[in-house]
Amino acid sequence: MNLFKVLYIDPGTGGMLFTVLFGVFGVVVFSLRALMLKLKFTLGSDKGAKANEKKIPVAIFAEHKRYWNIFEPILDELEKKQQETVYMTCSEDDPIFKKNYKYITGQYIGEGNKAFSRLNLLNASVVFSTTPSLDVFQWKRSKNVDCYIHIMHAAKDITLYRMYGTDHYDAIILSGKLQEKQVRQMEEMRNIKPRDLALCGVPYMDVMKKRLEASGPVPAHERTVLLAPSWGESGILSRFGEKLIDDLISTGYKVIVRPHPQSFATEKAMLDKLMAKYDDPAKVTWNSDLDNFEVLRTSDILISDFSGVMFEFAMIFDKPIIYTDTNFDAKPYDADWIDETPWTFSILPSLGLKLNDDNADKIKELIDRCIEDPSFTEGRAQARSDIWVNIGKSAELSADFIIRKYREVTGKSLKKKSGKKSRSKSKKKRRAGIKK
Repeated sequence: MNLFKVLYIDPGTGGMLFTVLFGVFGVVVFSLRALMLKLKFTLGSDKGAKANEKKIPVAIFAEHKRYWNIFEPILDELEKKQQETVYMTCSEDDPIFKKNYKYITGQYIGEGNKAFSRLNLLNASVVFSTTPSLDVFQWKRSKNVDCYIHIMHAAKDITLYRMYGTDHYDAIILSGKLQEKQVRQMEEMRNIKPRDLALCGVPYMDVMKKRLEASGPVPAHERTVLLAPSWGESGILSRFGEKLIDDLISTGYKVIVRPHPQSFATEKAMLDKLMAKYDDPAKVTWNSDLDNFEVLRTSDILISDFSGVMFEFAMIFDKPIIYTDTNFDAKPYDADWIDETPWTFSILPSLGLKLNDDNADKIKELIDRCIEDPSFTEGRAQARSDIWVNIGKSAELSADFIIRKYREVTGKSLKKKSGKKSRSKSKKKRRAGIKK
């Protein structure tokens, strides 16, 4: 009996061990495949060797087209600055292929392991991405890449990435000082050499803000509630499901449900069931537009859990939210290293009210109070101050930082360029018989 007690592992720990073992197994398998591919390139593939002969100045990796809004404003700035860039995407129908850039080239590199095999042997001066876990799972650092730069795809704690999410990046573009503090804490705890951090802001939020200002006032409409959950067991649809949708319908307000894109892949059975039951557009509208701007603009309140869309809705559109108690378990995340509640959760009471099992049947009362309580306006202003710097300038600052890192690793400084120009002018003057 004592032996069983000694060998007993609680379900939570057992689950984590299984996840770790599964991840290690995946890394081993992928590493062997990558090694075989590398041998193929080294021993017999002239085509592969030629593909790597020319070093790419700046490469951008997008693992899905849904991250286009993150990259587009920065790409536009890189184009203005005539910075040669290769945009590598895992989506064949990525919006990059509809742009008429002169200095930026779009490349489809396949999905999954095919894409990572290409990236792991990439020859580039700078690689820029919003994908975390570099050198943790399938995506390995290439020995032919000089600098990896990360940018977050939401304005929230950088510690909410899975463990070691940004540890192997050389530089990070941040949206606020809160994130800078967290990065420095993790560097010290893990004995990581301090990285180059740039407080640039949130380029895609700047674009949305500018777009909102240009769109004018929202036409008169019935009170509209947007339910936009994240995915997984802690998500609203998994936790409250049909009951919450029924309660929202009973308010008499217009109800829009916008599932997380990942739900259509990992929770398809649940979504299919809900969409089949609530198929009357007069009661519930289902939204899956790639561009969420219009649905956010025309909604009066947002109900969500731990999705980054809450902060977009509050800080850009200046509207209240209702959030759920997600029972967040920090163990798999970098947040577990820092002994304080992540800002993403601590700021929520300033932005709206909490939805729980006890008040879910009073959802109309919660909605009305959130919309009519002026104190949440102050909370939204505080959130902007905490996490969103350089409003209106972040895309340009991000592009400048990328170019600066490129010049650092290649030794191509602005001074050298200006020196060449001045020498060129001097030669022209001498040829024209003009004395210095």
